[in-house]
Amino acid sequence: MSNYSEFISNKKFLITGGAGSVGQALVDRLVEEDVDVIRMLDNHEPGLSRLKSKHDDERLRFLLGDVRDKDRLGRAMQDIDVVIHTAAMKHVDISEYNPFEAVKTNVVGLQNVVDTAIDSTATRLVFTSSDKSVHPANTMGTTKLLGEKLVAAGNKYSGRSDLNLASVRFGNVLGSSESVVPLFREQIRDGGPVTLTDERMSRFFITERGISDLVLEAATSTRGGEVFLHEMSAARIECLAESMIEILAPQHGYDPEDIDIEIVGRRVGETLHEKVMTEREAARAVKKGSIYAIPPEKGSDGYLSHEGLDSYEPPGKIVRSSEQAESSPVRKSPHFSNERGCAEWPRPSS
Repeated sequence: MSNYSEFISNKKFLITGGAGSVGQALVDRLVEEDVDVIRMLDNHEPGLSRLKSKHDDERLRFLLGDVRDKDRLGRAMQDIDVVIHTAAMKHVDISEYNPFEAVKTNVVGLQNVVDTAIDSTATRLVFTSSDKSVHPANTMGTTKLLGEKLVAAGNKYSGRSDLNLASVRFGNVLGSSESVVPLFREQIRDGGPVTLTDERMSRFFITERGISDLVLEAATSTRGGEVFLHEMSAARIECLAESMIEILAPQHGYDPEDIDIEIVGRRVGETLHEKVMTEREAARAVKKGSIYAIPPEKGSDGYLSHEGLDSYEPPGKIVRSSEQAESSPVRKSPHFSNERGCAEWPRPSS
């Protein structure tokens, strides 16, 4: 039984974007628990079909729809207890070239979810944000930052005390369509080259299990308006590429030395490093185990009040930037090191 089992027992869940990487990870986790219903809303019919084939569970509901459609959300949210909002445009480059669409989905779509939750029976709403919301340098990150602000304000806007809204913020999900792992795996399978946009680039990484832990902790512990983060390891992307080449190349009949790494230049909106929180946020952050929580900024006008979180204490040192990966314990992993000092982490599956 998990730490969250008592809270989520017999609850009805709605997961927007249920056919996406994060949505599927949450479904995989929730079917292990004693939940009543799991509704998955997604506008990707093939993804829903694959998910339906994967899970033979009478508690699951597969709903075709879009978060831009408020009426559809209203029907999907009937009698729901917990809403987990994962639907979004998540690719930096696609969002950069289609900013109007990113706003419609990531901002207007989220506002639809918040408004519908307020008018529903839901008592929890958890919004999945991104580390790109911290000092955003691109459209996608900017929409995620605005999303966090909308969710925090929703606690005042709702007008009812039994609905708590919170956000979770995380880095690259290992193996998801937004991470480089599937791309590198495909390039290695084809004999290379493996393409890097910049050899200095670093990123935070989180596993699917880590995301589900984070989301369920947020749903369980929130008192409204917080941003929750899981402690994450970080790695230089060059090191990740080298590790994957050494592990996967022999499996496809190649000598690792024969697979080149090619630098192709940074894409529009792409940053060298990622940050998980601002200095201002770090000053009010608290921590329980491996999870941080950033309470909403109250301000002298008392617009957003917060009474604190049970079992959360002031943290020690916070690693706020993936650039600090150079001094991370990950770099001293006993499992692997090569001449360039790259740790074999994250370790990809074959």
